Amino acid sequence: MRLSFPSVQAFAGDSPGPATRANIDMARDFLDLAFQMESGRPLPVLTRFEGPITVALRGRTTALTRRDLDRLILRLRREAGINISMVAGPTANIVIESVPNAALKRLAPNAACFVVPRVQSWTELQAARGTGALDWGTLPRRDRAAIFLPSDVTPQEVRDCLHEELAQALGPLNDLYRLPDSVFNDDNINTVLTGFDMLMLRAFYAPELQSGMTRDQVAARLPAILRRLNPRGEGIPARFPPPTTPLWKSQVERALSEGRSDRQRRIAAQRAVEIAEQLGWDGPRLGFAHYANGRLQIDNDPSRALASFNAAMATYRADPETRIHRAFVALQIAAYTLISGNAEATIAVTKAAIPLARRHENAALLSLLMMFQAEALDLQGNRAAGMALRLDSLGYGLYGFGSRDEVVARLNEIASLPPQQPQM
Repeated sequence: MRLSFPSVQAFAGDSPGPATRANIDMARDFLDLAFQMESGRPLPVLTRFEGPITVALRGRTTALTRRDLDRLILRLRREAGINISMVAGPTANIVIESVPNAALKRLAPNAACFVVPRVQSWTELQAARGTGALDWGTLPRRDRAAIFLPSDVTPQEVRDCLHEELAQALGPLNDLYRLPDSVFNDDNINTVLTGFDMLMLRAFYAPELQSGMTRDQVAARLPAILRRLNPRGEGIPARFPPPTTPLWKSQVERALSEGRSDRQRRIAAQRAVEIAEQLGWDGPRLGFAHYANGRLQIDNDPSRALASFNAAMATYRADPETRIHRAFVALQIAAYTLISGNAEATIAVTKAAIPLARRHENAALLSLLMMFQAEALDLQGNRAAGMALRLDSLGYGLYGFGSRDEVVARLNEIASLPPQQPQM
């Protein structure tokens, strides 16, 4: 059967929802995000742009990228209160340049995209390497920055890069694995700016703060800022999650590293689970360790993989801040239920996850969940409903996977999973 593809289906660029954690916890998050690099290196002072901020887009870009950036700028103005706008001229405070993915990987093999200070083009970046100009820790304030995106990946990957890198160009430079509700987390579960992220950026640009302030100076003013910006956070009990240990982080990084053998990665993922359990962690870190462990066990020990996914789901269900995380795990569990021929369980797990993927604007995840549910409907004999849902998934699939061939490949892969029905 030849499918008739619709146009690319993207999202409106709405907020996934407001920040819902205690201000006490989020004040600590702000300080750790703002005064430390991802490497662990401390930053001496707060730096931000002072005054109106302009953004320019250069290189080979698509209409989808320009539309996604326009919607992101609108969200930053509306939700974070930042005076930021697009310009068409040759100069801007933040320049976003698209370059071939191969060139990006040669410069930063482990990064999908990145942001650097003080330069405005790929050519300037090449000239500045090794000079110290790209060191965020030497800035007294932010005046210029450049974001480099891959020009030849899927629309969703570009959109995700826009959200994370523009947020870092404006504000926090760190990532924290303990955050359940943020793009400032290396687990890559949240891929569009959340209510928490917008609150952090709004606080970053609060009039009570300015570039050059020390951590202690910011810490003294931050409680009143958050009380003003997020009064609902005053009445929520604090959780005080413990800091992430270097040993756990190193094991997760080993597990995620494609440069290591499969066995080494599995050992590291299992060790991350053990460390999290020994330290009594719950929430995003324990759940992610189980999830990563499950992903790495799929081809090695499917039963162990399923046990890990069930453990991840139980962990994420216990935390109201990890809803989108459940959708990622649901996708893995759906594969097992479909392979076993359990259409009812497949429909149940995907039905709960689809609204979460849609709310968090993850088109790739959403389309896959819809495809799994469509196959389960077919398995029940409800082929008309299955085909309708499958057709609905195509537009999201184009946004998430980039081409018709990639979408069809995933449709065929999922269609091969259910037990083969006897021919009548």
